[in-house]
Amino acid sequence: MPETTLSKGHAEHTKAADDPRGLPGPMPRPIKVTMIGAGSGFTPRLMNDILRIPGAERGEIALCDIDLERLEMMHQVIARLIDSLGRDGWTVTASPDRRTLLPGTDYLVNCIEVSGLACVRFDNDIPLKYGIDQCIGDTIGPGGLFKGLRTIPIWLDILRDAAELCPDALVLNYTNPMNMLMLAAGRTSPMQAVGLCHSVQGTSHLLARRAGVPYEEMAWECAGINHLAWFTKLEHQGRDLYPTLKAKAQLDLAGTPANPDDAADLVRKDMMLHFGAFITESSGHLSEYLPYYRKRKDLLARYARSGYDGGSSFYADGWPLWRRAADDYRARLVRGDEPTDWERSWEYASWIIEAREKNTPFRIHGNVMNRHKGGGPLIANLPGDGCVEVACMIDSNGVQPTVYGNLPPQMAAICDSNMRMFDLAATAAIERSIDAAVWALMLDPLTAAMCSPAEIKQMTLEMFEAEKDFLPGYR
Repeated sequence: MPETTLSKGHAEHTKAADDPRGLPGPMPRPIKVTMIGAGSGFTPRLMNDILRIPGAERGEIALCDIDLERLEMMHQVIARLIDSLGRDGWTVTASPDRRTLLPGTDYLVNCIEVSGLACVRFDNDIPLKYGIDQCIGDTIGPGGLFKGLRTIPIWLDILRDAAELCPDALVLNYTNPMNMLMLAAGRTSPMQAVGLCHSVQGTSHLLARRAGVPYEEMAWECAGINHLAWFTKLEHQGRDLYPTLKAKAQLDLAGTPANPDDAADLVRKDMMLHFGAFITESSGHLSEYLPYYRKRKDLLARYARSGYDGGSSFYADGWPLWRRAADDYRARLVRGDEPTDWERSWEYASWIIEAREKNTPFRIHGNVMNRHKGGGPLIANLPGDGCVEVACMIDSNGVQPTVYGNLPPQMAAICDSNMRMFDLAATAAIERSIDAAVWALMLDPLTAAMCSPAEIKQMTLEMFEAEKDFLPGYR
């Protein structure tokens, strides 16, 4: 990927993405977009975004999923979208065999899920026996590790097929655990790939609202790792917004919020007060990345709130219900009982495609390996062989990460603690190594805060036994 040094000031990417008219310039060719894991809830809106790219009059959408019922339903949904938008120059095909779909692919979107509901309770309940209380548990910690161990081998198989059948395709990954998947890809695959999340877009808008300033006038910088990137600069017309945000956070944490809606998101607010900047992901996720907030009941009572805001076992309890709701929603889409007149969203995929095709520079925040073309790191005080989330320029050259420099040392240290775990997790998945998986959890911040090394090893082996049907080849 070419090196780019880019001003990190204003939020050019989300300003553009707030304008559904899109980017200037013509679309020079028809494109083929292949969606792996097409049964995902992301698929309808992502494909709607792509079909709404101005000038994208011709192309092909190829859908792949091993769940044949979901695949057929999504095929019907996308065909309906094409018809409703009047995109007669687009076609949609579907197959459970990705190798038949990959040839000619320009953009490969990955949204796979491995094991469905089979391991959700194991990921949550076995660690809970050892005192490890998870809220989400799909990106770090025992749940995140085992989701990675199940998913990464399939992900790398997809990339090997892509390298053979569509080597020039740009790979856009939405599947968690993001850092582990992108790290494994960066270490083993020649494909150009970027990991996409919406936490930077969502949090930057959130901070503008909390600070009471127009979003388009806010200047900011953000860098770190996925779900743990720091807004190191946050200004409005040259005025630092952090004093205002910190004063509000102190009231919220004291239990005297100015607005009832502010009595939430306490982990992020507390981290901002103690470490100096706001972090991109929700308090539910963030509390699992740290050793501070989930190790005692009194701390959970003080900092965690229900649901996505830190509730215990939230993901494990909710996922079966959400899957059923998503299936019901797909069925209503197929029947025409749900509207599909969606506006284009701020999800990065369609904007990356448009910028690359039109050669119109556009900035995103993406998850990439921590190195630029010259070989040096993008974030200088984080591991050079790790994966980071930084501003990236998109044009006809593809994804060009920008050099950030040094994070403040206390922020870099928090990211580094997670990256050491991700390093061994990726190794465990690439090499199918049980030992590396055990070591990964020994370095996991929350797990290490709760358990001895012997307990961690015992728990990891118990999880391998419970999930062995989805972990072939590990030894």
